[in-house]
Amino acid sequence: MTTTVSNVGSRRTTADLAYVAVFAALIIALAFVAIPLGAAGVPIVLQNAAVVLAGLVLGPRRAGLAVLLFLVIGLIGLPVLAGGRTTLAALAGPTVGYLAGYLASAVVVGAVAYRAPARRRRAQLGWFSLAAALGLLVQYACGILGLMWRADLDLGAATISQAPFLVPDTLKFAAMVAIALAIHVAFPDLLSRKRR
Repeated sequence: MTTTVSNVGSRRTTADLAYVAVFAALIIALAFVAIPLGAAGVPIVLQNAAVVLAGLVLGPRRAGLAVLLFLVIGLIGLPVLAGGRTTLAALAGPTVGYLAGYLASAVVVGAVAYRAPARRRRAQLGWFSLAAALGLLVQYACGILGLMWRADLDLGAATISQAPFLVPDTLKFAAMVAIALAIHVAFPDLLSRKRR
């Protein structure tokens, strides 16, 4: 019996590591889909949506680890951000707040999304939508703080600078909710393993 339990635990750990690695790679891959926009030099990217997808699919712990892995890879000098930038280079720029927001939003989104009951699509839609909205709010709040710090904007200007991103981000996040729902249909046991 002990051997069976340890085998199950080992398989779960291996699966968790695979999920973390796959989502970190997805977040990095989506760095190369970016549209420059805004006076502060913050581009429209798909990375922020991939972070939310990680939270919706993986839950708070695994999503947080996936984002942390992505950030660490950038710290060692690999180009993981839009425009081929590294995390290290971004720390001195106006997007530093968004990087912190990625990590915070992955955990928040995962914590809220994983309150949804397994195999109940309507309830999942509600929880996932709430989680995505909170994730967007966290990313914007951290982004605003970063712009105030690094771009020397006041609170009003930093907040207004988010306006061009609101519609695209809402559409991207709605798409991530739909994708996450489909993933949970294909892999219903993900939500059954709560609080991961």
